[in-house]
Amino acid sequence: MPAQWLIGNWKMNGSMDSNAALLTEIRQVSGSAKMAVAVPHPYLSQARDALSGSEVQVSAQNLSAFEKGAYTGEVSALMLCEFGVKLALVGHSERRHLFGESDEVVAAKTIAALNARLTPVVCVGETLTEREAGNAKEVVLRQLNAVIDGIGAERLSRCILAYEPVWAIGTGKTASPEQAQEVHGWLREIAVQSGAAGVSILYGGSVKANNAAEMFAQPDVNGGLIGGASLDANEFIAIYQALCA
Repeated sequence: MPAQWLIGNWKMNGSMDSNAALLTEIRQVSGSAKMAVAVPHPYLSQARDALSGSEVQVSAQNLSAFEKGAYTGEVSALMLCEFGVKLALVGHSERRHLFGESDEVVAAKTIAALNARLTPVVCVGETLTEREAGNAKEVVLRQLNAVIDGIGAERLSRCILAYEPVWAIGTGKTASPEQAQEVHGWLREIAVQSGAAGVSILYGGSVKANNAAEMFAQPDVNGGLIGGASLDANEFIAIYQALCA
């Protein structure tokens, strides 16, 4: 059975004081699902220390495809490991669409994460234009296959996948549970063909406590990649409880 995960992506938000209060609340969480928080790089040390001894893991929001060298502003996978990071988001829609990361760059970053023994959370998803044109399946499978081509099918089981329809990121819109399951089903088919039937596939896109239970009830939805709601301890914990129910 795929592991259930709830991963909070803080994006470019936080302060030392607000982080401390949030981390104090979520470190108390215990349940059948796994939890992680993806915090901005400057706060990795704070998150590691605040969550020490708890079941909540620390994730990076991004990493470099390069191991080391003259790459000003980049942060390598091995550097992240020194801060207690266990996971790293790769190919988030904002990285793809705001910063121009191609499928090939996403694959290279996935390789870098795996080589450092980090768990890459590989994000895929279509824009509204692509969905309305009937190309959603083509887009998400192209994105996933680019990663598989880079890492080899045998290493897909070491990843977590996250489907995040671009049109539902930060918009308040959410894919219906049926829409999400359809795409998760396509991704599961590729995972099965690659020998990674047990890979976790998360949904990301305006998940809230009031819609989480219905979304998580879908057979191929193994949890969530949560954006804005992860900054509210009560909301985030309520989503987690819905996942564990």
